[in-house]
Amino acid sequence: MNIFHGGDGRRLEMRNGGTEVFVDVLVLAVSALAREPWHFRFAALLTLQDQSVMGRGVVGFDLADLDWGDTPRERAAARNWLLRVLDLALTRHRWEELTYEPLYAEGYLRTFRAMVEAFDPATARPGTDVLPGPEDAAMASCVRHRVLDALPHWAGCVFCTAEV
Repeated sequence: MNIFHGGDGRRLEMRNGGTEVFVDVLVLAVSALAREPWHFRFAALLTLQDQSVMGRGVVGFDLADLDWGDTPRERAAARNWLLRVLDLALTRHRWEELTYEPLYAEGYLRTFRAMVEAFDPATARPGTDVLPGPEDAAMASCVRHRVLDALPHWAGCVFCTAEV
């Protein structure tokens, strides 16, 4: 079971297939909206949720473990951007390009969005090494799938590694 934790004991538990769908639809939205360093760091975190590489049933993260920024303004900007990403994903952004019907994705996205919306980044425990640093940000793009790539972690995006 893969678990994503939010504040106040909220969590999103998904089986392997559900997690794959969740990551896929988020990668599509993140890739469309990433502009700032924190965005690309979050994109790298998503690539680390790729079960084709990391292993099945062992991914997930806690919102409280992420470095949301040093100031209230930075933390609010990061949280607001992530909410925009989730809103874009909920519009089914590029879902027609998937090779499968993303069943349950909308429910997972709504649950995670509620977790992010309820989470106060000021309560995060910065200093943990969950969110990749700027040097490990996902800045490369997979030309074939038009999404942010898993470099520098491994060669290939979440769609490339699923094909192997």
